[in-house]
Amino acid sequence: MSNDALGDRGKELEEAFFRQMNQKLTEKLQAENQKKLDREAITRLTGISTGELLDKLLELKLGASTVTAFGLLPVVEVAWADGVVDDKERRAVLDAAKKTGVSGAAAEIIDAWLKNQPAKDLFETWKRYIAAICAHLGPDEKTLMKNEVVGRARSVAEASGGFLGMGNHVSKEEQAVLEKIAKAFE
Repeated sequence: MSNDALGDRGKELEEAFFRQMNQKLTEKLQAENQKKLDREAITRLTGISTGELLDKLLELKLGASTVTAFGLLPVVEVAWADGVVDDKERRAVLDAAKKTGVSGAAAEIIDAWLKNQPAKDLFETWKRYIAAICAHLGPDEKTLMKNEVVGRARSVAEASGGFLGMGNHVSKEEQAVLEKIAKAFE
């Protein structure tokens, strides 16, 4: 897939991302998106810390809002898997956002996503964007990215735990979303 196609997918993801927010948040996030991303910024926004993968993502010239959506939409999807975000899931998503250094408009968007479930087409757009990125990655890089993204999403799925802390910590609905996330990297 060409860099133009990847850029088109990134633009599509950003447009779907922005449709979810009011104009003020959109303008604020677009202004923040003008900042140049470096290795540290990508790590902060996505949690990805593998050197080779960071280099590859830098080569793709991703925007900050795209990287934020890329990194955190999966955790939000897992939190909404059963149709409700409970307090433990909310804390897990906010913790993931905090660990990635999300602030400003992106933090407000995450908060809005936790109050109102993102539209299904946003996740579909995210999957197409991942496919476009994966077209530029080698097998090892894809595996690393998949493991990091799915691992973060799994931590949200495990946040609620089983009944009285026993049993399977991931519901079947959450497991289905985790599988959809993983499949996006194939």
